[in-house]
Amino acid sequence: MYDPTQLRTFLAVAQTLSFTQAARRLGLRQSTVSQHVRRLEEATGRQLFSRDTHSVEVTEDGEAMLGFARRLLEVHEQATAFFSGTRVRGRLRFGASEDFVLTRLPEILEGFRHDHPEVDLELTVELSGTLHEQLAAGKLDLVLAKRRPQDPGGELVWRDDLVWIGSEHVRLEPDRPVPLIVYPPPGITRARALEALEEQGRDWRIACTSGSLNGLIAAARAGLGVMAHSRRLIPPGLFRVPDRSGLPELGKVDFVLVHGRRRGAAEAAANALAAAVLAGGDRLHRGQRGGR
Repeated sequence: MYDPTQLRTFLAVAQTLSFTQAARRLGLRQSTVSQHVRRLEEATGRQLFSRDTHSVEVTEDGEAMLGFARRLLEVHEQATAFFSGTRVRGRLRFGASEDFVLTRLPEILEGFRHDHPEVDLELTVELSGTLHEQLAAGKLDLVLAKRRPQDPGGELVWRDDLVWIGSEHVRLEPDRPVPLIVYPPPGITRARALEALEEQGRDWRIACTSGSLNGLIAAARAGLGVMAHSRRLIPPGLFRVPDRSGLPELGKVDFVLVHGRRRGAAEAAANALAAAVLAGGDRLHRGQRGGR
């Protein structure tokens, strides 16, 4: 009843909230993506997306379909692997950025380990900039990390807005430097926050630096300052800084999968994990609380 190709297209649109970005990820024409979604909506008899010329949103029925689509594709992949006689094995060095510490990435990794028990998975959690450097140096096989939209390389998992966040009671004085809570270099959100303030001509000071997301969250909850963060990954207890604060717009950020140069067993394992992340990518930013 439900075509796996259409289900994969549906997941890509749901994760990127863009028919254009989904088409790029899948290597399809945008008209083909629209056709796949239309046929899936005809098969279900429900509208899965509400869309206009400016935005795409998942409907309530679309949210329900997300869970069904993931499970159907997982069973399809398991059956394909079983009857083709292929088993993924080997050592896989996977790097994930700090942003995913509080998400449901562990569920995706647990499912991957269950489906591919012969893969020795080594996980590195680091800053996105550091992960990209380690991948280029051949120290990692696959990376899930942030990237600026204008930067090349990587397979888009989803695109999000960068926003300013802080405690509910944080106050910014217009005549005083903005207190910043930041990762150390080469943090991507750090660089963008400083650039945006410099472009606006607004003074700033570093109130807290930490290589740990939990450290940054603790400082923000204590009201030490504000930080740039993905809108759909706002940690519990923190909130978007109101527009009336006058802070500059931060633009977009991409979350991407980037493959290393290794071949053989590592490449096969990386491809399998990449497929699992893409299939369950919506779980990486749904169910977060915080923000307003």
